[in-house]
Amino acid sequence: MSRLAIIGGSGITKLDGLEIRRREVVHTPFGEPSAPLTHGDFHGHELVFLPRHGAAHTIPPHRVNYRANLWALRQIGIQKVVGIAAVGSINPAMAPGTIIIPDQIIDYTYGRDHTFFEDNLTHVTHIDFTSPYSEELRQELLASASSANIKVHGSATYGATQGPRLETSMEINRMEKDGCDLVGMTGMPEASLARELEIHYACCAVVANRAAGRNNGPITMQEIEAHLTDGMMQVHKILSKLFISA
Repeated sequence: MSRLAIIGGSGITKLDGLEIRRREVVHTPFGEPSAPLTHGDFHGHELVFLPRHGAAHTIPPHRVNYRANLWALRQIGIQKVVGIAAVGSINPAMAPGTIIIPDQIIDYTYGRDHTFFEDNLTHVTHIDFTSPYSEELRQELLASASSANIKVHGSATYGATQGPRLETSMEINRMEKDGCDLVGMTGMPEASLARELEIHYACCAVVANRAAGRNNGPITMQEIEAHLTDGMMQVHKILSKLFISA
């Protein structure tokens, strides 16, 4: 099978069921990744795991070294990456606890190192980002969810915001008008950097809360954590089927 890695977001700083073989420190031209790469066996298959926010969940979304993370994974031969993400739902049909495999993204972030193609170039380089996620890997995730009898949404637009604060209700209204179904803080530039490195990349998003103005009252961390706990159990089942079928 193609070598596959999981980048874990909020709620998944470690992967239950992963039999750890070793941890590898990888240095890159773009600085240090969020954490050492964890190599192990997951349901009998080789896996590399990287916690996006660090092993202790201390790196905020705007400070994640996305370039180092993706470069390190490619450097060790990773060909496919599933990015796990906690998101808020803008679309009322996507309730907390729901799993989403988005197919589009809108980038509202700023000030992040978002490309490898900027220094010492022999020519200006552009990538086709019409479809920001690997359709091949998306279909593998959707098939794995079906095999695990887990209902997921297979089409959605992820709006990537800067963070670390949550959004205002009017910002969410604007994003809804733009066509966003979900809001998160880590979707970009992770997806585009993977494309630049020719890594197959897909997102598996867990709805942790309804977005600002869509909730009955303020958004609380207790609410988010409760929905993440339930959602991540489903993610583990999907991943187990993904590796079994890969």
